[in-house]
This record gives sequence, structure tokens and C-alpha cells, in this order.
Amino acid sequence: MDLNRSEIYRENCMETMSRLEDESIDLIVTDPPYGMSFVSNHRKKKHGEIHWDNNLDWLDDWSTEAWRVLKNNTHIYVFCSFHNIDIFKQAIEKSFNVKNILIWEKNNTSMGDLAGDYAPKYEMILFACKGRRELNGGRDPNILRFDRVKSNRHPTEKPEALIKYLIIKSTEPNDLVYDPFLGSGTTAAAAFNSSRNYIGSEIDEDYYNTSVERLFDLERQGNLFA
Repeated sequence: MDLNRSEIYRENCMETMSRLEDESIDLIVTDPPYGMSFVSNHRKKKHGEIHWDNNLDWLDDWSTEAWRVLKNNTHIYVFCSFHNIDIFKQAIEKSFNVKNILIWEKNNTSMGDLAGDYAPKYEMILFACKGRRELNGGRDPNILRFDRVKSNRHPTEKPEALIKYLIIKSTEPNDLVYDPFLGSGTTAAAAFNSSRNYIGSEIDEDYYNTSVERLFDLERQGNLFA
């Protein structure tokens, strides 16, 4: 695997990581399956089921591999919801030092029990370290306000501006960012637009094609204005 070249792989992320050398990645930012087997009305109409979303049996092995491939003194950001935040935190802190749980506050509320529950307006991001690394740009609050994505590319797509913010806080230009659950390519796009290199894994063919096309368009536009 050429780590000097940005690539997206259509495969299970464990296959990708098995080919990565120890301590070869500068940052992991990812939005993994939450293990909820959740299917919204929106997803029924436009999207299929999310791979690995029916259990979290894979989480311990994945976390161990994530620790192995990250360089010393680096960060990892893992999106999560309140449903299984305890399971994610326990798995990740077996290897990493969990520093904080960041709150992404959205600009609108999600669906759910409309009459019997409070309207959810946030998601969580586990922020952890391998070793110790200072954040770029000083200390910011752990509540991050970014508008929710209005896109049909993926049912759980995260804002590129949010991912770009995390990348800039935790890396330097030309560093290598890895997203094991790339989805529609947001992390790769944010890395590209931050002058970072990227690697992404996506097992779903449709999302893989979407991410490849998205990055191809970005790179073509960059070449036009270079």
C-alpha cells in the first residue's frame, strides 16, 4: 500500500488495516455503525441497511487495529449516539486514552418518540489519544455547532465543515487521515480540502462509487484552478 498516495478501497476496513504498517496513520476520523439496527423512514425510501449495524461484536478488534496503525501521539475521533456510547467508550479506552466526549449540536431535531421523549438535537464524538498530542489553535469548547447535512448521498452523512474542523485541530498539512467507514466520502473530501492525504474504506458498492466520484470531482476542480 502506497501511503504517499490518497486512496479509497472498496472492502471491509479490517482488510485495509491489515495491510497498513504499524504507526503509519496520523489521524482517524470516522462515523461507524452504531449497532442499533436502526432503519428510518428516510432510509427505507432512499438507502439500504448499513453494514455491521446489527451488532458491535467487531468493535474490540477494530479498536485494537486502530491503535496499531495510528502513530504515537495522535488522535482518534469516533462518532456515536447515546444508545451505545458506553460500549464504544469501554472498547476504545482499552487501548486509547479517552479525553472527552464532544457534542455535535445540529441545527434541527431528529425523529423518534414525538410525544413521549425530548427531541434529539445532538450526536456524540469520542475524542481519544494514543500518547499525547496538543490541539492546534488553542483550546475550544466541547460543544460543536454545525448545520446538519441536507444531502441524499448517505442517511447519516456528517457535515464536511465539522470533519474539516477536527482534521485541522489534530493534524498538519500533508498528514495522512484514515476513515475506516468512509460512507459517501466526507472525511476524504475534508482531508483533500485541508491539504491532507487520505485513505478510506467503504464496503458498500453504492457508497464507494459515490465517494470515488466525489473525490474525482474535487481533484478535477483542483487541477483546473492549479
